[in-house]
Amino acid sequence: MSKEIVVSGIRSTGYLHLGNYFGAMKNYVKMQDEYDCYFFVADYHSLTTHPDPKDLKANVFRVAAENIACGLDPEKVALYAQSDIPEIPELYLLLNMLAYKGELEKVPTFKDKVRQQPDNVNAGLLTYPVLMAADVLIHKAVKVPVGKDQEQHVEMARNFANRFNHRYGELFPEPQPFNFGSELIKVPSLDGTGKMSKSENLNATIYLADDDDLIRKKVMKAKTDSGPTEHNSEMPEYISNIFLLMHLVSRQETVETYRSMYNNCTIRYGDMKKQLAEDMVAFIAPIRDKAAALQADEDQLKKILKEGAIKARESASKTIAAARKQIGINYY
Repeated sequence: MSKEIVVSGIRSTGYLHLGNYFGAMKNYVKMQDEYDCYFFVADYHSLTTHPDPKDLKANVFRVAAENIACGLDPEKVALYAQSDIPEIPELYLLLNMLAYKGELEKVPTFKDKVRQQPDNVNAGLLTYPVLMAADVLIHKAVKVPVGKDQEQHVEMARNFANRFNHRYGELFPEPQPFNFGSELIKVPSLDGTGKMSKSENLNATIYLADDDDLIRKKVMKAKTDSGPTEHNSEMPEYISNIFLLMHLVSRQETVETYRSMYNNCTIRYGDMKKQLAEDMVAFIAPIRDKAAALQADEDQLKKILKEGAIKARESASKTIAAARKQIGINYY
């Protein structure tokens, strides 16, 4: 019996952080034994922000290394660079004929990018969801492990798949966002606003490459207040965020101890943040050190990405051949 197909990727810009781990990579590791997995480094996507060419290779290798350091096994999955699969941009071109300007302009992530880089609103930003759909549909994926903020992109991939199927005949399944937990995870930033990000508010984000002292420094600066004045009072969002972060990296009894202190109005946030900082250090350090060792072995990373691309192209070439045939692009 064939396994269900899973596809997901991470852009090769910035440094991966705790949100990437719990929103994506933790799921990757869980899924690799149960599904037919294609995981990629999204270097084409990164070009929308015009990275310096001299940084691109190192960024791709770092993201690949951090995925492996988090537990991904290249023997079990196809781990590849997006640009090594030429069938992806071809399907992207075909799907662009089924995407409409009005719907693309309404995508929240497009609006965010326009705000962040008003002098670089390129066509790649506008059609970002179409390329993301091509990444997924090229392997006929049914599950896409993504964070909460990416659910709409998966919905758009379903729309494009359905439009193709309706116009040209059945080819693509409907991909669904997937998480092993009861809901998709959104990891909050340390300043109490929004989520952790590769590029915004660097001091409020814990990166997988951060050293121990920097992790401690960032956690100790997390927003708190003077503490509750009534028993069992409702937590402000910035306090519940700290508890969420502790839930992710600390022992359950540690979380319950501080929750009890909060409910009894005896909590000392300084002590809580010190505990969270040490638990965060213990969680991040093994990932950081393994990723650094992998990045030092460039030949091994090249081998892994090349073998992953061979696996991915075997799947992608079948899909693009079928798509061309159903559209009518088969002249000989």
